[in-house]
Amino acid sequence: MHIFDSHAHYFDDRYNDPAEGPLADDILKTILSAYGGNVSHIVNIGTNIDSSRTAVAQAARYEGMFAAVGIHPEDCQQIEHPEAQMTALRSLLGCDTPDPAAYRKEHKIVAIGEIGLDYYDRPWLPVDRERQAWYFEQQLLLAKELNMPVIIHDRDAHGDCFETVLRHPNVKGVFHSFSGSAEMARELWRRGWMISFSGVVTFKNAKRVQEVAASVPTEYLMVETDAPYLAPHPHRGKRNDSSLMQHTVDMLAQLHNISPHVMARITAENAARLFGIML
Repeated sequence: MHIFDSHAHYFDDRYNDPAEGPLADDILKTILSAYGGNVSHIVNIGTNIDSSRTAVAQAARYEGMFAAVGIHPEDCQQIEHPEAQMTALRSLLGCDTPDPAAYRKEHKIVAIGEIGLDYYDRPWLPVDRERQAWYFEQQLLLAKELNMPVIIHDRDAHGDCFETVLRHPNVKGVFHSFSGSAEMARELWRRGWMISFSGVVTFKNAKRVQEVAASVPTEYLMVETDAPYLAPHPHRGKRNDSSLMQHTVDMLAQLHNISPHVMARITAENAARLFGIML
């Protein structure tokens, strides 16, 4: 069985142990080695310019790891000079090189993300919908220009996220760790969007998410960790990593009444097709 983790963040501080130092390399060497279990591919996803650069650097060290670069809706509220940020993102995507597509292939950059909208109310960070919308629109326009898939973050913003992507019919990608309704999922996959599920689908109190996951045709399903977040049951609340994905694959397989091996193969093929990766 080969599982494709379509969404992780291995640059996160949770992989740095104050006593032992950086742990991400040790974890990844185990996960992506011949003796590391079932995970064959990981997309490591940036949330701002600095973490995107780190994601690209990490992907260069592992055969099965790829990178996505972008500016997250939460991060965009904590950085200044939006135009300069977009210029830096364009540079990271090779737009200032003679052959941007070749540059991205060389550096294993397969998508623009994580982008989108996040209306979750944080006392220390009031939601700036206007700023989030600007970054979202600019990055969708960039995806169209470069013919690249996008990775969408949608938290408490289902209506606005859906309406925004509808304004960009030539852009496709995946809604990660999907939390919307079955009706929204249906309208997305009917338009060619992928729907990805994280460890949340294994939670005992996630019946609604499970119902939505069961409603999505398998050809539009993807699976992810969102590591280090959203560890699946029975590891809920712990630091997540790609080695725990089997629980999520097992749940999706159960919901679709197929074997875990078949679900792993289908979701890996779906992710590889979206990101242009050879399995």
